[in-house]
Amino acid sequence: MNKKTGFVRKTKQREVILNVLRSTKTHPTADWVYQEVRKHMPNVSLGTIYRNLKTLTEMGEALELSYGSTYSRFDGNAKNHYHFVCQECGEVVDLDIPLMAQLEASVADAADVKVTDHRLEFYGQCEHCLSIGDMQQNQAN
Repeated sequence: MNKKTGFVRKTKQREVILNVLRSTKTHPTADWVYQEVRKHMPNVSLGTIYRNLKTLTEMGEALELSYGSTYSRFDGNAKNHYHFVCQECGEVVDLDIPLMAQLEASVADAADVKVTDHRLEFYGQCEHCLSIGDMQQNQAN
């Protein structure tokens, strides 16, 4: 349900875009989604991809992840969850941290408020980038 208009009609393009998003764990850019959707719908435009990604995020069907770079990444898993972002290669990884659900309750109790949502990301180096750094360090020694 779109918060702005109350009704959004279902389209084939939107369905394919959402299927592409939900079929990957890579948190792709709009350009990557465009390339994948073109495999199913060769005549789709990049503008259509951007408009539908915006609609999907407004509808709560997808998440837009903006980490201060010039482009956003998108996530087909729209439920509240956490991410780790590698500061070297840019990889974004989903995290399953059950204790975080307790954090909202703690904040609500401590501040006497109702928490409806929160966002938290972790930054550092992914396993792949760490292993490359270790190899380079070993070669230097």
